[in-house]
Amino acid sequence: MFKGTYRHRIDSKGRLPVPAVFRRGLGEAPPAVVVTPLDQCLAAYPRSEWSRLEEQLRTLPVFSRPAKALTRLLTSRAVDCELDVQGRILLPTPLRAAAGLDREALVIGVLNRFEVWAPDRWDAFVADSERLLEDATLDVQWPLPPAASPEPQSPGHPQEKPKRM
Repeated sequence: MFKGTYRHRIDSKGRLPVPAVFRRGLGEAPPAVVVTPLDQCLAAYPRSEWSRLEEQLRTLPVFSRPAKALTRLLTSRAVDCELDVQGRILLPTPLRAAAGLDREALVIGVLNRFEVWAPDRWDAFVADSERLLEDATLDVQWPLPPAASPEPQSPGHPQEKPKRM
């Protein structure tokens, strides 16, 4: 799981340090990620998560125009990026341009991936998202209600399965 926000500098060759806590989360030897543009940033997936995403893309309807567009956009611009001995990934120039990245970058943990944002784009995204959440009524209870505990069973009586209607 990737979480948190980290500020890093991209060097003149386009190398970005991956936060140490994220490097530990990659769990592969050699550590590597698959990077692709997503929305206004770059999304970096560990290889195992990228494989899961590819499987999900394979299940989409092959003749659906939106499914084909999504698959083409994600996979055609994806790049394998291995981490060097200093824990950096080389972000190719076209990917940096697509995300509006220059010298400063924010590395954001997003559960199964991390994202690389230009600071101005991230600030705009946060402002828009906060306004959206203020206006939205989501069916999300926070904090989460306690999990319901299962009813105790007597040792000799298995629980009945619900009947289908």
